[in-house]
Amino acid sequence: MNMPKGDTATSKSRSASTDSYYLNKRLNRWIWGKKMENRKVFLGLDNGGTTTKAAIFDLHGKELGVASVSTDAICERPLYAERDMEEMWKANCKVIREVIEKTGTDPGDIACIAVCGHGKGLYLWGKEDRPVRNGILSSDTRAYSIMQRWQEDGTEAKAAEMSCQHLMAFQPVVLLRWLKENEPENYRNIKYMFECKDYVRYRITGKAMAERSDYSGANLLNLYTQEYDPKLLDLFGIPEMWDALPPLCYATDICGTVSRETAELTGLLEGTPVAGGAFDIDACALATGVIDDKNVLMIAGTWSINEYVKDAPVTDGTVLMNSLFCIPGTYLVEESSPTSAGNNEWFVRNLLPELAQNGHVYDEVNKWVEDVPPQEFVPLFLPFILASNVHPNAKGSIIGITANHTRKHIARAIYEGIVFCHRWHFERLLATRKDLPENIRLAGGATNSKVWVQMFADVMQLPVETVLANETGALGCAIAGAVATGAYPDLPTAIAKMSPISPAVSPNPELKPIYDRKYRLYVRAIESLDGFWSDMQRVVENKELT
Repeated sequence: MNMPKGDTATSKSRSASTDSYYLNKRLNRWIWGKKMENRKVFLGLDNGGTTTKAAIFDLHGKELGVASVSTDAICERPLYAERDMEEMWKANCKVIREVIEKTGTDPGDIACIAVCGHGKGLYLWGKEDRPVRNGILSSDTRAYSIMQRWQEDGTEAKAAEMSCQHLMAFQPVVLLRWLKENEPENYRNIKYMFECKDYVRYRITGKAMAERSDYSGANLLNLYTQEYDPKLLDLFGIPEMWDALPPLCYATDICGTVSRETAELTGLLEGTPVAGGAFDIDACALATGVIDDKNVLMIAGTWSINEYVKDAPVTDGTVLMNSLFCIPGTYLVEESSPTSAGNNEWFVRNLLPELAQNGHVYDEVNKWVEDVPPQEFVPLFLPFILASNVHPNAKGSIIGITANHTRKHIARAIYEGIVFCHRWHFERLLATRKDLPENIRLAGGATNSKVWVQMFADVMQLPVETVLANETGALGCAIAGAVATGAYPDLPTAIAKMSPISPAVSPNPELKPIYDRKYRLYVRAIESLDGFWSDMQRVVENKELT
């Protein structure tokens, strides 16, 4: 791929020149450091696909306390996954109040706040200064036909020459085009186009900003110029969105301060600085110390995230996504899909209702999985409850149930299927590298399960390390906040001080042939069903089969 020239006439910059920018940044950090030098802790907010969390950390990365609230999706129609944006804001206010009260933190001790959140999706602020409509989550696939159209007519390939990305049905550019075609009144009412965490930060500060790690994963930025590119908007047929794009910032920039209204709602101190924060997969990379290609990060949350940091994007089209990492001059190479631990939550909530009321339900499920040895045949589970990484219409499936199978076998099948999907992405990442990583760093809900962490090590046949903090996304935010306010000079230094890593879990080489056979069967099932999913979708849409 040839590097675009990035001519200034068509590549509108929303940031200062490089030299003056970094000079001002160092000065601003020194000023904020002087202002905040008596403040002791950092607050991180993490807006995930199913949960909103707030956590407070000290300068050594010690997690002082966490508050969380479930934020269920609105799924009133097939393929749709939305969230009430006002309820989402109230959830953030609630967890901020609760974590301050739970930890007994003096709001005056909070040196900085930063937010992370799920990438992709769409959160729109209207010209009447209220949400345009419900937010759209990153598991929404309503616009898959637009994505397919752009893949077939060459639009995706042309965009990739600038953005270094494939298209996904839940990316902002695809959803905006869907809105333009299906909800024109809402489309005309857009004042700001936000990603998840940038919307939350806007509500905290009243200042609209767009942090680069998020927006560079949205097919909105030219990865070579690192700025918005109007050529991309023209290519996607949404040029009107140029004025709705907030000014760009970096993860460690101060992007505003806590407003008076937010202070009253949350108990925060008015004027507390708020940093840019990061796309949640970047925040987790910071928290787990993944800042180069020595380690690969896997996040087993709602999404199956698999990524490593590189000094240049992978431009041959073999990976799903390249985006700007939080450390300037580096890129995040990513393979991902909404196919991970969210499937296990669905299993527990819908198929184990009598246990779901028990606060120890996940402990019980872990025991079930341990009771079934890896050598035993269990059904294949395709973890496509929310969406898929292999076909836009693929659905969650359990294949091969026999009369001797119990819920314990199904539980192991779900754990294995989720790990196999991570391996599918991992193998695509390995094809872009000359050597194996030293370790896998694992984050997300699976880290709370000893048997699941061991399964990741055995299936990948690499050591698996986890971070000692429970809330890695929020810790990544705290790290960014510490650098933004001058507590540490840069991100690598802050990570070294704030991100303790647990001892590695080693793989069992005797299980390699067993899991390899199971994984090959998993891949065979995916390949065999490829032509089936579109027919199933026609039934979902009440259309005739052809």
